[in-house]
Amino acid sequence: MKPLNHIHVIEFEGIGPGPLCGRVLADMCARVTVIARPGTSSVVDKLSGGGQPPLREGKQVVELNLKNPDDVKRALDLVASADALIEGNRPGVMERLGLGPVACAAVNPKLVYGRMTGWGQEGPLAQAAGHDINYVALSGMLSLSAVHGQVPVSPPTVLGDAGGALGLALGIVSGVLQARQSGQGCVVDAAIVDVVAMLGGLAQWIANTGGLVGPAPSVFHDSPFYDVYRCADGGFVTLGAIEPQFYVLLIQKLGFTDVDPATQFDTATWPALKERVRALFLTQPRQHWCDLLEGTDACFAPVLSLEEAAQHPHNAARGVYAQTPAGERRTSAAPRFTTLQGAHTHD
Repeated sequence: MKPLNHIHVIEFEGIGPGPLCGRVLADMCARVTVIARPGTSSVVDKLSGGGQPPLREGKQVVELNLKNPDDVKRALDLVASADALIEGNRPGVMERLGLGPVACAAVNPKLVYGRMTGWGQEGPLAQAAGHDINYVALSGMLSLSAVHGQVPVSPPTVLGDAGGALGLALGIVSGVLQARQSGQGCVVDAAIVDVVAMLGGLAQWIANTGGLVGPAPSVFHDSPFYDVYRCADGGFVTLGAIEPQFYVLLIQKLGFTDVDPATQFDTATWPALKERVRALFLTQPRQHWCDLLEGTDACFAPVLSLEEAAQHPHNAARGVYAQTPAGERRTSAAPRFTTLQGAHTHD
C-alpha cells in the first residue's frame, strides 16, 4: 500500500531530524522534494563518510541558493503546489529568507508548515544551539537511564532526533487531513524536547506513582526480573518479565525451584535474587541463554550489535533491514500497511 502517495512535501534540507522526517514520509510514498544548498555540507560529509546522504533516498533534490531572490521565488513556486513543508532552521531564519509561514500562506493558504527544532519556536532556549542529547536531557527522560548514581546514557540520535522526526511526521499528516477538510493550513511546531517529554508519558505516570526515581525500589532499576545482564563471553542479555505469569516461566527456566513466585514484588528479596541471577548469567555465554530463553514468554532478548541485529532471524524474516546495490545497510519503512482483506489472521 502507498498511504501518502497523494501528498507532496517540500523539505528545506538540514541535518538530522528534518531529513529523517522527510524520509519517513517518503517511505510512506509521499512525494518529497528537497531544496538543498548548492555544494556539500561539511557536517553531512563527516557523518556520511563523504557519500550521498542516505536520507535523500527516495526524494527529488533541487539545488537553490536561498540568498538569491530568484531562487527564493523558485522555492515559493514549489511551495505553492505542495501539501506540506519541512524546515529545521532556528526560529526566524525562514522569515528572514522570505520563506516564513506568512510568505508561504500568501501563495498556498492550505499549506501545512512543519517546523523542526530542538527547543521550539518560543521559550528562553529557542535561539540556543543544541543536539539530541541536550533535548533528551532537558525533557527529564535522560535521567531515567541513570541507575544508582551511574552516568546516564542514551543511544545517539534515537530518542531525540528520531522521536522529533516521528512527531513532526504525525503533525504534518494530521495537519494535511485538517487542511483538506477546512481549506486552512497550519504551522506545526515540533520541538524535540516537547515530543520526547510526550513520549515519556508512561514513564511520567510510573514516576508519579513512586515506581521510578523515588525512595522505594523500582521494578525498572532494582528488580531481578527487569535488567541487563553480562554473560560469560562478555555479551549481554535483557530480561523484562514484569507480569506474574512471565515471571513464573522465567524462574522455572533459570532453575530457581526454591523461589516462590508469589514473592515477585517483595522488594526485600530483590537484592539477593538479583545477585543470584547475575551470577548465573555469568556462567554461560550469551548463545546458551538465547537457546534457553529466546522465543519464550520469559521476556528475553540478547543485546545485539547493529550487524547482529541485521542478521537476526526475526529481523531478517520481517525484512527490517535491507541492502542497497552498493551493499550498504538501510532500515525498511515502518509501520507497514495492508488492506483489511489482506491482513494476517491469528487463530
